[in-house]
Amino acid sequence: MTPDILAALEAAKAAKRPVALLTRLTDGAQFLWPGAEVPEALAEAAAEALREDAAANLTLEGAAWFIHPHNPPLRLIVVGAVHIAQALVPMAQTVGFAVTVVDPRRAWATADRFPGITLIHEWSDDAVAALAPDSRTAVVTLTHDPKLDDPGLDVALKSDCFYIGALGSRRTHAKRVARLQEMGHGEAAIARIHAPVGLNIEAVTAPEIALSILAEIVAARRGAALSRRPVLAA
Repeated sequence: MTPDILAALEAAKAAKRPVALLTRLTDGAQFLWPGAEVPEALAEAAAEALREDAAANLTLEGAAWFIHPHNPPLRLIVVGAVHIAQALVPMAQTVGFAVTVVDPRRAWATADRFPGITLIHEWSDDAVAALAPDSRTAVVTLTHDPKLDDPGLDVALKSDCFYIGALGSRRTHAKRVARLQEMGHGEAAIARIHAPVGLNIEAVTAPEIALSILAEIVAARRGAALSRRPVLAA
């Protein structure tokens, strides 16, 4: 690896920018994509490797290529150290997410309730902003308290996170929409929020609700078509 390629790769990692390292095995030449001009078929294979988080091999015009994706870590930011979060956190870790729980209520966000998990005892807007959600980040708000959920959603909507979910009924979300509109968010931005959060599997218990949330996050990450439940008027 040349010093220039290494420096560019380290810069991409620091910026949490997904890139694929393309190595032409016939002569060892290396390129970073996006960035380098490469044949369309190679670019498509690189994009798929990044989506799938899996290395790949490709033979193109008689040349063998090895494609090594370098993605930022998958992250889940959970606002609200509630019972659903206690069930959701270990599930999310199992499928590869690094999880952070945000809740200024220290009696709720404790190491006993969330062993081994990064806990942030700050207000959700400051905490989520400091965590800087990127395209590999999901943000879920679970407190059902506008004072805690809304500021976190405000920051998430201004970020590139791939998933935003908010706990609450359709009527609760309609009221939330009105508040977010007052904060300056337009229809397209607010439409990014999955609410009521989770796939509609008729979940009742906290673990079932957590399962529905994680399933929706995975579906969003993998590009699955998700039906959106209508929001009732306020």
